[in-house]
Amino acid sequence: MVPVTQKKPPMYCDTFFDSKISPVKLQTNNTGYAIKRNSGVIEGGNEDDDGGEADDNKFSFSKLWMYTGPGWLMSIAYLDPGNIAGDLQAGTYGGYGLIWSLFIATFCGLIIQILAARLAIVTNKDLATHCREQFSKPLTYALWFMAEIAIIGSDIQEVIGTAIALKILFGFPLWLGAVITICDTFTFLFIHYCGVRKLEALFITLVGTMAVCFFVNMFAVQPEIMEILGGFIPGVPDGSFDKMIGLIGSIIMPHNLFLHSALVLSREIDRSKKSKIKEANFYFSVEATISLCVSFLINMSVIITFAHWHLSKDGTEITLQTAQSALYNTFGNNAKIVWAIGLLAAGQSSTMTGTYAGQFVMQGFLHLRLPSWLQVGITRSIAIFPALIVAFNDSIDSLDGLINIMQAVQLPFALIPLLKFTSSSNLMSGFINHKFVTGF
Repeated sequence: MVPVTQKKPPMYCDTFFDSKISPVKLQTNNTGYAIKRNSGVIEGGNEDDDGGEADDNKFSFSKLWMYTGPGWLMSIAYLDPGNIAGDLQAGTYGGYGLIWSLFIATFCGLIIQILAARLAIVTNKDLATHCREQFSKPLTYALWFMAEIAIIGSDIQEVIGTAIALKILFGFPLWLGAVITICDTFTFLFIHYCGVRKLEALFITLVGTMAVCFFVNMFAVQPEIMEILGGFIPGVPDGSFDKMIGLIGSIIMPHNLFLHSALVLSREIDRSKKSKIKEANFYFSVEATISLCVSFLINMSVIITFAHWHLSKDGTEITLQTAQSALYNTFGNNAKIVWAIGLLAAGQSSTMTGTYAGQFVMQGFLHLRLPSWLQVGITRSIAIFPALIVAFNDSIDSLDGLINIMQAVQLPFALIPLLKFTSSSNLMSGFINHKFVTGF
């Protein structure tokens, strides 16, 4: 840390990091300190060389709390309307039989997210910035384009999912709900000017809202515990293979790797001491594990809820738009309203994190330094027209599965660079990937 006398006004995208949070005490925009955003690579030194400070190996809930936040924002991408659509399709076509694939996808996603966070923790640079600095310009632009395609696909599902929730709750036409969603994103995004912790608290509250709503509907169907446990045994029910692929694609979002690697930079880490880097890696990994365990339970609750219609064998075709009718006809109006509130929380939160992902991707790959409001406008504009076209044509049901499969195809364009960087001893020093991870 180096003292500074002046700080630029809070108008740029990277002011998300102006409120650096120390694992010892919270700091605000007026701390009078700035973080050197250099390579941050550890060179030499003993792993336990703390400059005379004792290394505390005891688990600390207070430290975990200080590191808590980025993992919950990251987990939102595992709970967006695209995920919900994939879950209900998996339930209606495969019953409980695809729960195992959800578990495997979430577990693999956890490993990948930990690697994305570790890259930023050790090097003090996010994944998109590393791509720009390590690859040629043509390859950098190609990777940026693929990341934007993934974000657009996700944005369509998020915006339309929120519009469907507004239609259920207030009777708005789909196109109007889409316009409202796109516009209110600007309002919510300015919460980060009130502090990173307040923004993170908002997202944790939205995750909690989803958990309550989707769990209420799950218990309403009175699932059989033994049938649920049987869903952890690998197997693909007849006619559900494409739903399994779509489920995997909806869980592991490629742009989420860029998002997570940027979000962890909101914490101050003394990179001159390897023990502090190890501490940050540990607590961020614990937080990611907890948040993705919660996301797994929420996704599983949706599968279990809509497995009711698969097991009833009444031939009901259920999509993101018709799910509320199925719930209403079977369990009454309260189930429909609870479903809509959960879907609204999923759509609104993921729309905001998708916008952040777009900002970090654009800033990292293209090295742009634009005002925050302008970057939000650009990233929103990229997705607004595809989302409105879908809303006006009322064609989201036919696109959901295709978009989820597209996300699975896009994943290697983010995963391969991540594995390359985290396996580099020049970048990661003593924190390179274990051979098991690379082979896995």
